[in-house]
Amino acid sequence: QVWMTENLAYLPSVVGPDTGSETEPYYYVYDYEGTSVNDAKAKPHYFTYGVLYNWTAALTACPDGWHLPSDAEWTTLTTYLGGLSVAGEKMKEAGFSHWTSPNKGATNESGFTALPGGYRGPNGAFLAIGGRGYWWSSTQYDTSRAWNRILTFNSSSVSRAIIDKAYGFSVRCLRD
Repeated sequence: QVWMTENLAYLPSVVGPDTGSETEPYYYVYDYEGTSVNDAKAKPHYFTYGVLYNWTAALTACPDGWHLPSDAEWTTLTTYLGGLSVAGEKMKEAGFSHWTSPNKGATNESGFTALPGGYRGPNGAFLAIGGRGYWWSSTQYDTSRAWNRILTFNSSSVSRAIIDKAYGFSVRCLRD
């Protein structure tokens, strides 16, 4: 597997956090409330953490030659890194430049350089920047939810969860 080493920053349009959908594609920049792509791209969070995507937008966001990884492809990565209980430490950027202390176990041994870009919640709030990173998979659980992965500042593990498609999460692309 060849993974992108930063969160995707593809931004064809942008909306504020109060706009959401499970079926229409939406793109968000953490703490940006407007609709100007140029203004959103000027925000520090865009440069550091990339874009937050609802699941529908995430499905088509990766450039040619890359794709949104499936749940199984995420599992291949975490298994290769020693399993869910320790893979997070090998994926997270080390230190406290972006992660909240204690950033438990972070070594970035894998070169994945996971950053805690937070998320856009279904209630229209941006949450958890610096403390948590959330990434979509392409695998749908049911009509309103999909699988994702979560890394946190206080754990060495990677969590696997089923979340509503209207949430805004980061994207890491995988080479075809």
